Amino acid sequence: MSATQTAAGLERQAADFHRALRDLVRLHCLRDRDRVACYGVTVSGAHALEALEAQGPLSLNALAAELFVDKSTASRVVGALEDRGCVRRLPDEQDGRAIRIELTPAGRALQAQLRDDAVWEVRAMLAGFAPEVRGGMLRFLRRLTRTSAMHAGAAGASCCRETDDEGEGG
Repeated sequence: MSATQTAAGLERQAADFHRALRDLVRLHCLRDRDRVACYGVTVSGAHALEALEAQGPLSLNALAAELFVDKSTASRVVGALEDRGCVRRLPDEQDGRAIRIELTPAGRALQAQLRDDAVWEVRAMLAGFAPEVRGGMLRFLRRLTRTSAMHAGAAGASCCRETDDEGEGG
């Protein structure tokens, strides 16, 4: 196969992959919105709860970076969660000008319910695939996410960190 044919094949595959990925992301964004809306939170709010659960209290700047939004948008997300009693703002002990955001017990309970709902849904989707296929898909998605983040200039983003279960296929 010539270099021109290889390049043309890669171009076609890239276009097909882009369309398939776009469709999958769009579908999951809509599903995420529907899944969290019944709990009275936005998708960004749900992502904030997830980040705070995973990492513990965060500064507003760190939370904004986790959500891939600016500080003012993160502040609005936190405000909405604060109004629902899911998070609280605390003074930062190391920087008197900064605040830290932490989950409240109500926020932890909501995050647990959101996580359980999402895991239930994904478990149902994955049930028809063999364990080794699921493991391969997980490794592929993690690598794709890391590569995408590097291209987007977000290589330090939490979505791209290696996890202890990187090699698990279950």
